[in-house]
Amino acid sequence: MLSIVIPVLNEARTLPRVLVAVSNVLPEVDKEIILVDDGSTDGTREWIQTHVPQGLRTGARPVSGIDGTLNWNDEPAASRLTVRALYHECNRGKGAGVATGLAAATGNVVVIQDADLEYDPADWEPMYDLIARRNIADVVYGSRFEGRRNGGAKFISLSQVSANWLISSFFGVLYGKKFSDVEVCYKMFTKEVNDTLHLTCPDFGCEIQISAQIVRPRRWRITEVPVSYHGRGFDEGKKINWRDGVKALWYLLWFRVCAQQPKLAPLPVPSRNP
Repeated sequence: MLSIVIPVLNEARTLPRVLVAVSNVLPEVDKEIILVDDGSTDGTREWIQTHVPQGLRTGARPVSGIDGTLNWNDEPAASRLTVRALYHECNRGKGAGVATGLAAATGNVVVIQDADLEYDPADWEPMYDLIARRNIADVVYGSRFEGRRNGGAKFISLSQVSANWLISSFFGVLYGKKFSDVEVCYKMFTKEVNDTLHLTCPDFGCEIQISAQIVRPRRWRITEVPVSYHGRGFDEGKKINWRDGVKALWYLLWFRVCAQQPKLAPLPVPSRNP
């Protein structure tokens, strides 16, 4: 089974289409979608409560209506889909949402998905193939830079390209493992890898912490594949900004020099039915 972790904050407009998109990929594979609402205030939480009542919904695949509703096609299918909803009582950050989702994941393969439409879940096919079918990788990162060379990825600005290149390059110098795109959302890995992760970073620094915890043991087979990407601007709901880039550089140093991960406040158990 493939576990899909989706941290959500104020994505009522895009979430229905994202759920349909991730459900249609790898149609022969059983999937578990874990939605973690991180204190949304735009109606996202209410939408999830309506369409995933009691925090759990199982069916063949959802179909999105024009009005943003989600209908379920329960006809016999080659695989089953389960959607689980978890809720943070207040906004705690993307890293907290990812940590909650990873802790709840039960699949033998896990992937992280944003709740917007910047990434295309169709790119999971080669990632899943390397891990689950060919068994030649434990961890597969997407690469927007490789996708950009193929014409399939579009960053929103030169500054975004430069910042991601700098962070990835600095990571390679400090950790001895070269990633072309360490900040990419699409990270897919086995259950065994997920079981070793212990995320304490509540914000966008989770991308650095995940990568540091994956690389430092020197035990996992890691590779990258090109992915498509269509960046959105702040007026469209993008939340990461230049301050997060500066913090990422600090996190690179912190996770490198500290044998232990930072002792941040523990994450409370999220509610299923707020």
